[in-house]
Amino acid sequence: MQSEKEIILACLQNNREAQKLLYKTFAAKMHGICYRFAQKNNQAEDILQEGFIRVFKNLGKFKFQGSFEGWVKRIIINAAIDYIKKYGMHFQEINEETTEQCDIVEDEATSNLSVEYLMELIKSLPDSKRVIFNLYAYEGYSHKEIAEKLNITVSTSKSQYCKARKMLQEQLINIKNKSYERVN
Repeated sequence: MQSEKEIILACLQNNREAQKLLYKTFAAKMHGICYRFAQKNNQAEDILQEGFIRVFKNLGKFKFQGSFEGWVKRIIINAAIDYIKKYGMHFQEINEETTEQCDIVEDEATSNLSVEYLMELIKSLPDSKRVIFNLYAYEGYSHKEIAEKLNITVSTSKSQYCKARKMLQEQLINIKNKSYERVN
């Protein structure tokens, strides 16, 4: 079994078997990331393909410091952001004075739902809200980092995230009410 470093070095020598192995090692996990950003599976496939093209093009820039998987993940996330920006994600700019409070009531509505179902609810969000929700809630980006990546204001990032959470909460309340109606 080759080490990760040996595989990377072989990829840099254009070794096709090493490139296939590298792809197979990370493709499934990275596809999951792409799928969170995309609305359809074919879009996720496009993002994944573009992301791995970038990985192989930039492989020589990896300095073997830190996690290689984290480095690949960053490239895939950037490919997802670029894809969504290219195909029409629009933001409604918000100024500081109109930024709303994001008071979300946490309850047990999610406890009976599968992760897959929750992912489908997130995927149903409009592009701009879904991307910001994923970057903030899943990937751990700050609103400042999101604003820089997407060329928006910090207030817009916060507002879109808040609206995404409210939309998800409304969907969860509707699900809870429907299940309550079926029981009664």
